[in-house]
Amino acid sequence: MSDEPKSPAELKEIRLNRKIAQEAEGIKAMAEIAAADVAIRKRTADLRAQRLAREAAERDNPPPAPKVKAKPKKKKTT
Repeated sequence: MSDEPKSPAELKEIRLNRKIAQEAEGIKAMAEIAAADVAIRKRTADLRAQRLAREAAERDNPPPAPKVKAKPKKKKTT
């Protein structure tokens, strides 16, 4: 970049180019956000389906109750 003063026409062109670049970046960013949103919704739906299938299987075949160990009796001190 040079330190020479720029004419108003050059400054206008620079601003216009910067605005065009920002608009293009904004469109690209919005597309990325939309794609990420679609991916999140798909993953959420898949996980929900897996959870519902697992819950239905557990409802049909409940797991066996865990065995409870008897606590050892404490010795009385006299």
